Order: sequence, then C-alpha cells, then structure tokens
Amino acid sequence: MSSMDEFRYVAADGPEVQPLLRDLEREYDSRYGAIFGKAATELARYPAERFAHPDGAFVLLVRDDDAIAGGAFMRYDDETAEIKRVWTASAFRSQGLAKRVLSELEDEAQRLGYTGIHLTTGPRQPEAVRLYLGAGYTPQFDVSLPSDEVGIHPFRKSL
Repeated sequence: MSSMDEFRYVAADGPEVQPLLRDLEREYDSRYGAIFGKAATELARYPAERFAHPDGAFVLLVRDDDAIAGGAFMRYDDETAEIKRVWTASAFRSQGLAKRVLSELEDEAQRLGYTGIHLTTGPRQPEAVRLYLGAGYTPQFDVSLPSDEVGIHPFRKSL
C-alpha cells in the first residue's frame, strides 16, 4: 500500500461512493449485458442502511483523496456477513488492491462479531473467482463445471 493510501469507512449512499458505483454499473453492464438485467437494478437492490454499522460497513481505499478501490458487507445471517461491491478502479488493477480491501472487510466483519463470510460473483468475472480462491474462500459450487453452467458463484469463509 502506498504511504498515501488509507481506508475510509463511509456511508453507502455518500457522494464519495458514487464513482465506485458508476464504474461497477458500467463494468457489470459491459460483461453481462441483459443476462441478469441492468446492473443499476442489482446495485439498487439493497438500501444503504444494510451496509451501515452495526450490521455492515462500506470501505474505500483512498489515495490522494481519490477512491481507488472499495467494497462493503451487510448481514447475511446472525453469524455471517455478506461481502458485496468489491471494486478496483481500472487504472489501479493488478496491484493487489482488491485483496487488501477484502482483508479489511474481513477484519471489520470480525470486529463486529461475525464468524463467517458469504459472497457471490458472476460467471464472467474470472479475476474475482481467482481473488476469492486465493484469499481462502471455499467455492460452494462444482469448480469442474464451466462458469456459464455454474451461473452465480457462491463462496464461504470462516473467520
């Protein structure tokens, strides 16, 4: 992490989150088209309060006052947090930033008392699958099947 990088916990509907959400929407729409419907619908599916303390969190990795990566979690069940919205700005990819965000989210979930993580990613996000496998997540699907046949890829991890 650059000495200028810092994690900032923010409101999921705050102005500093909007570039992340717009970039996620563009990314999802370009990868999936109409397969799962418009990305804006998925991103609006959960109200901002779901990502607020004490049940959730939204974190940005900020460099020189610009959000370069981020992610969030919300309550999945009494013991499990669900990670959502993991993102890295395209100009900063392949630097391990998503892994840092994921680790920060796991640490915060543990501080809030969660003992496990649940998350999903889509069949057209192989870099996300590699990230989660590399971070110790257990796939809840048959990894021998083609991604498009699996559809949504669920993962779990104990904290």
